[in-house]
Amino acid sequence: MTYDLLIVGGGINGCAIAREAALLGLKVLLVERDDLAGHTSSASTKLIHGGLRYLEYYEFKLVAEALRERERLIHAAPHIIRPLLFVLPQENAVRPWWMIRLGLYLYDMLGGKMSLPRSRGLRASDTAYSAPLKGGDRGFVYSDAFVDDSRLTMLNAMDAAANGAEIAVGVALDSASRDGKIWRAALSDGRGIAARAIVNAAGPWVHRLLDCLGVDAKSDVRLVKGSHIVVPKLYDGDHAYILQLPDRRIVFAIPYQSEFTEIGTTDIPVENPEDATIGADEIAYLCDAANSHFLKQIRPGDVTSSWSGVRPLYDDGASEAKAVTRDYVLELDTDGPPLLSVFGGKITTARHLAEEALGKLAEPLGLSAHSVTRARVFPGGAIPDFPLFLAHVRTTWPFLGEARSERMAHAYGTMLADMLGGVTGEAGMGADLGGGLTEIEARWMKNREWARTSEDALMRRSKIGLHLSETERAIFAERWSALS
Repeated sequence: MTYDLLIVGGGINGCAIAREAALLGLKVLLVERDDLAGHTSSASTKLIHGGLRYLEYYEFKLVAEALRERERLIHAAPHIIRPLLFVLPQENAVRPWWMIRLGLYLYDMLGGKMSLPRSRGLRASDTAYSAPLKGGDRGFVYSDAFVDDSRLTMLNAMDAAANGAEIAVGVALDSASRDGKIWRAALSDGRGIAARAIVNAAGPWVHRLLDCLGVDAKSDVRLVKGSHIVVPKLYDGDHAYILQLPDRRIVFAIPYQSEFTEIGTTDIPVENPEDATIGADEIAYLCDAANSHFLKQIRPGDVTSSWSGVRPLYDDGASEAKAVTRDYVLELDTDGPPLLSVFGGKITTARHLAEEALGKLAEPLGLSAHSVTRARVFPGGAIPDFPLFLAHVRTTWPFLGEARSERMAHAYGTMLADMLGGVTGEAGMGADLGGGLTEIEARWMKNREWARTSEDALMRRSKIGLHLSETERAIFAERWSALS
């Protein structure tokens, strides 16, 4: 079979490119050897943001682009993306007050017209923001957004599939070679296919794929490990904190899964993508970062879970990992049928990256490329007012209960009508596999979201695994395996 585009890599960039290409009418095959969002794209800080700290490195173009994308994404996926207020304490800060104020002013201006509140100073009345802190009430408040990164990747893949793309999970590219005007590729599922072009969206493995294809690239990546810890919540409220540290790095503290606080991230250079495991020194660093700012103290033993991902940052020659650009480079090799390789990028700008990727492929593929996703809503995202939508969910399916209805409304949005159509009571949900995840939802994950293992369901398509004990997760795995 011949495809217009073979995309290798099921992270956020690969899935966003698949969506853009499918909507442009291309015949697309995306292969992912592990799981969608199985690595870097499920190990982010869970933010849709412009990157306030990037202004310190004069990344004005990147920040402006990311802020524009932030505004688009908030409206395109309001079920999995929500506005989030950040408190930036100034007590014992390593940057002067005027520098922060100027940076926040630029942050607001670069974003252009936006729906989120603009930055301001902390007020005496902001006791909910200052009370958890050791220091005084000096500081700032600004806006960004929280995202379920795994589900955003999934929604890109679902929209691509709904428009004709084939998403092959658990399938690797074994080999590929140029043959005249096409690529001939062998896949791990035994298929031999042809493609007019290949997109290398392998993330941290981008150079390994280039080596496999026998192609040299001008660009390079630096692999930087970012780790996060989760602890019982450090404070009440739906706001987050951005903490300045003596080494001039910043660390986020973000409300997570109602019961927890997420703290991250680190920036550790690594040699191999497989080095994505958190170290004891990183856990201690993040605990110390939190302890230097919050009244409630934590220790490594308080960590309930963690994640670590290797970010494939475009190598701009920066001396320190924290200073490496978060921008991306798309390198097109046209020595025969085209090969487009993706170096760098971030989850906030994946849609824009995909748009540029198809722009680069337009001429060699004879395609009239134009933006098809700038104002497009993601599956489940046609929700003008989320609180009203949640009220509708609770009225329509009262048996879901308060907590489960909120979790499922956020996860699936308006797709709940497809999942629960005709279900009038708890019995229609099927057996509870654990943590409130029932058979009907598990089958949806298997049939509509490419979930293959219990970990796919518990840790990426949902975060229910964070609330289960080791024994409960083992029981869930048994029930998942028995599910027809």
